[in-house]
Amino acid sequence: MDAASSPGSLVCVGLGMTLGSHLGPLARSHIEQADVVFAGLSDGIVEMWLHKMHPDVRSLQPYYREGKSRMQTYREMVEAILTEVRAGKRVCGVFYGHPGVFAWAPHKSIEVARSEGYAAHMEPGISAEDCLYADLGIDPGRYGCQHFEASQLLFYRRRIDPTAYLVLWQVGLVGDQSLARFSTGPAYRELLVEVLARDYPQDHEIIIYRGATLPIQQPRIRRIRLGDLPQAEVGMEDTVVLPPTGPLQPDLAMRARLDALDKAEIKQDAGVL
Repeated sequence: MDAASSPGSLVCVGLGMTLGSHLGPLARSHIEQADVVFAGLSDGIVEMWLHKMHPDVRSLQPYYREGKSRMQTYREMVEAILTEVRAGKRVCGVFYGHPGVFAWAPHKSIEVARSEGYAAHMEPGISAEDCLYADLGIDPGRYGCQHFEASQLLFYRRRIDPTAYLVLWQVGLVGDQSLARFSTGPAYRELLVEVLARDYPQDHEIIIYRGATLPIQQPRIRRIRLGDLPQAEVGMEDTVVLPPTGPLQPDLAMRARLDALDKAEIKQDAGVL
């Protein structure tokens, strides 16, 4: 179908993390007005709740399978979504959290739809990162905050600043090169600790965090030593946070240059007056 004459469109929205609590009115409107809704959600209860909002909700979960490359799964999701867009449907992709955070399929679906001439955009949602800041009392602007997919620390040479917060995502899958597993074992986390130990002591207290997905739940917050991470229970939903090791180190030379600039501006302003 020619996109120029087709009303097909795509919007990807986020449900947030906690069922019913984080869905905004704009995202709800997109869901209710869609012809077809695709659901990329990790909880069957949340899918059931979504079915009450729209009669045609199609789950993307069946595309996942142990031993199957997640990249293949994501491409199949994109094709399923785009098939309906090309058929002239108003399509809404609904994903947990923020639809663009650790979510390849929504970004790719929008990219492909736009390249074919269809209207496509993303509406932000409340992500696990947002909940983490609230539940752990972290202000990312105070010391700075670094976010990495955990495997990047094993696959690439990344620079870490231990005086800022370090947030590691998908630690339960760290080191998986196949993209076909749902978890990796303690030996993989031992390699992660080996890398982190270049900047952090083994007894540094870290946090294993899991946000609440149902209103009746409480966030799960566990504090352990970095050296104990390999033997800890870490699932796909868990995020690992490493607090700063110490205070920020002042740059005295740069501060002196700033002082000189301030004095020069004050002198210049005085001359104008």
